[in-house]
Amino acid sequence: MPPSVVHLSVHFSGHVQGVGFRQATLQVAKEYEVAGFVMNLTDGRVRLEVEGASEAVEAFVAGVLDRLHGHVRNIERVQQIRVAQFQGFALR
Repeated sequence: MPPSVVHLSVHFSGHVQGVGFRQATLQVAKEYEVAGFVMNLTDGRVRLEVEGASEAVEAFVAGVLDRLHGHVRNIERVQQIRVAQFQGFALR
């Protein structure tokens, strides 16, 4: 049976589209052993789906917030444990 990982769904709102948010998130992802994707939503938010070891996932999200804190007004997070579903990190 494949190993379980922490999966985190995060929705960022604020001034998060048109400011390089997805590209910056992709750059931060290269610093951590995480997999998933980041995408713009039609309602103006950015959706982040990330999975990996708990420490790596939390450090990655903290790194995204550190780099882009001036653009984020609100964060919605949902965490679960599940079998890994992603390979690599991508922009969508």
